[in-house]
Amino acid sequence: MHSSIRYSRALAVAGLVLAATAAQAQTPDPSVAPVRGQVLDATNNSPVPGAVVRWLSNPAGAATTDAQGAFSLVRPAGTDNRLIINFLGYLADTVRAEGTRYLRVPLRRSAELGEVKVEARALAYSGLTPTNTQVITSRDLTKSACCNLAESFETNASVEVSTTDATSGAKQIQLLGLDGAYTLLTLENLPALRGLATPYRLGYLAGPWIESIDIIKGMGSVVNGYESIAGQVNIHLKDPAKTDRLHFNAYVNDMGKFDLNLNLATRLTPKLSTALLLHTDHMGGRIDRNDDGFLDLPRATQFNAFNKWKYNSGDGVVLEAGLGALRETRQGGQLDFRENTPGSYYGITQETNRYTGYAKASYAWAGRPYQSLGLLLSGTDHDFTSRYGRRDYDGNQRTGLATLLFQSIIGTTAHTYRTGLSFQYDDYRETYNPSTTSTALLARNRREQVPGAFGEYTYQNASNLTVVGGLRLDRHNLYGWLLTPRLNVKYDPAKNTVLRFAAGKGLRVANPLAENSGMFVSSREFVISPGLQPEKAWSVGGSATQYFNAFGRQGTLVADYYHTEFQNQVVVDSYTAPDRLLIGNLAPGGRSYSRSFLAEVQVEPVKGLEAKAAYKYLDVQTDYNGQLLPRVLVPRHRLFLNLAYATAFDKWRADLTVQGYGQRPLAPEPGTAEPEGPVFSPRYALLNTQITRAFKRWEVYAGVENLTNYRQRNPIQGAAAPFGPTFDAAMVWGPVYGRMSYLGMRFTLP
Repeated sequence: MHSSIRYSRALAVAGLVLAATAAQAQTPDPSVAPVRGQVLDATNNSPVPGAVVRWLSNPAGAATTDAQGAFSLVRPAGTDNRLIINFLGYLADTVRAEGTRYLRVPLRRSAELGEVKVEARALAYSGLTPTNTQVITSRDLTKSACCNLAESFETNASVEVSTTDATSGAKQIQLLGLDGAYTLLTLENLPALRGLATPYRLGYLAGPWIESIDIIKGMGSVVNGYESIAGQVNIHLKDPAKTDRLHFNAYVNDMGKFDLNLNLATRLTPKLSTALLLHTDHMGGRIDRNDDGFLDLPRATQFNAFNKWKYNSGDGVVLEAGLGALRETRQGGQLDFRENTPGSYYGITQETNRYTGYAKASYAWAGRPYQSLGLLLSGTDHDFTSRYGRRDYDGNQRTGLATLLFQSIIGTTAHTYRTGLSFQYDDYRETYNPSTTSTALLARNRREQVPGAFGEYTYQNASNLTVVGGLRLDRHNLYGWLLTPRLNVKYDPAKNTVLRFAAGKGLRVANPLAENSGMFVSSREFVISPGLQPEKAWSVGGSATQYFNAFGRQGTLVADYYHTEFQNQVVVDSYTAPDRLLIGNLAPGGRSYSRSFLAEVQVEPVKGLEAKAAYKYLDVQTDYNGQLLPRVLVPRHRLFLNLAYATAFDKWRADLTVQGYGQRPLAPEPGTAEPEGPVFSPRYALLNTQITRAFKRWEVYAGVENLTNYRQRNPIQGAAAPFGPTFDAAMVWGPVYGRMSYLGMRFTLP
């Protein structure tokens, strides 16, 4: 251990010496650096995608701005440094790029086309980012009801959303075949909704609050911490300076659940803006469509609010702040259960109170937009109480995070770096009582204090290569030094071909009770081994993206493969003993891995019709008591198809999504003899559809989920005796309540 630390320190010192030597030997020459910049709308400061940027002296060498209005252009030989920027509906402009490495060019709209709105549809798979990134836009979010974050992935092939059990209504995501706890979820690039919030976090963000979602597969940036293993999901909330002044959304379904959302935004001054995001939902009915005596969905009420502020001085200072509060209550279980008079009926009750806040401050040097200093702060208090039958589980988590970040270049903008310091604080307080009549109260309390330092270097030539290497070193007060290296490479061998490679290490400290709360609704006894260690995994993978023309329009073909190998994992074993859930470290010499392959094609066969089809293969296995077996409830094969049609001016929009799931391995039922191997669920398919009619300010939408009314038979084993040894509501592999139809409307004031 000590020799390993000395070796790591020696490598770090050697790297610093080499970097310092290289920096001293370098002779910066701005005249040969590529010119990078951003084209903006002069009226509202929004990006202008699709603008053409070219040199006046070399019209053949041109670049087109991406979805963020960004461009990069190689300098030609000669002394003429004038750039011409033009785009349909805007006045062409000529600017000088002498001695300038980054430009922000505001384009004024043409007077003749002042009433014409010109829009470009962003590519779902970015061709610019060094990571394998898929973007879910605000337009994509309207293809389904999208009442919360869980429903934001309905029309996406990369991320799967599954139900944890048949009674609580909790949902989680899976990325690369791994549970959602292995995916770093960030809000505005700040880690959020982690730890004890994991089981229900997908319901804590309303869909109408979201501007876009970035899905990053494999290892992300070391700037965001060391916890990412499968990837990262980053949510961008509505920007106060750019979003609509008012947006109202109302939703109701045939089960009696309704959602209401109200977004309000205003510019108080030219530099200061604010947005208030409000959400409430309520499910009050007692629905039991499969006649097993249990509610198909819990009765639940949520009140959620978030207030966001943004200040932009215009001379390099940007300040942001946000405050949020949430209260949610849930009650499920048997139809005759009442919280005030529980009696002999099985019930589930939950109450959650959550408060969050964050602040960002950044300063960009005048004349050097590539150089900036930022301070990021965030804090959370998450508190809940819950009961599952006769089991009590309560918890509180207080989290604080501070990051100081500096960004600049080495000589030219081809060499950039980010470095900084961070401090993460987590205070966990959990109590678990397996029975209301038991004295075996389990208290799991821990306090984590993790100071860290990180550095990230990016090399980007002006044509086809980007390399991002990062390293962070953290000192955990409970587990010692944590070293996290990561590498991302993007190479464009041809104009429309993008290849990516990613490798790195991720670490996280598991929360075995919270992350397996879906197993509380079974008769299995939790057996947690002492001395659980942090989970550590290496991930290697890559992707190939090919843009092509088909039917006279652009299409995209993407294929990716990732292999994640755990050095240590907190293994949740439901195979070895059917009446117990064994939780412990991966056995010495044991293996646990995930192999994920995805192939997806996106085309527009006729104008207005978008088609996406994908196939996913997952091989996820873990060593359980000396035997390598597939991970429970992870399908090996998955098929995906989405058809989206829009008429001129988006007056009518229709969407159809088909998802086919292969067999899933199931854990043995409690009260049975130990099986020789896993049993499997049947294959099935789900069909969802929605139609939308748009007016000037209004939109009305209606849809059906699970169009064929497919249901899992007997999702609750032993439902007639929920306190008996055979009760199990945790092995949910398919829909519980069958077909569900809904109706909604949106009203917007820009």
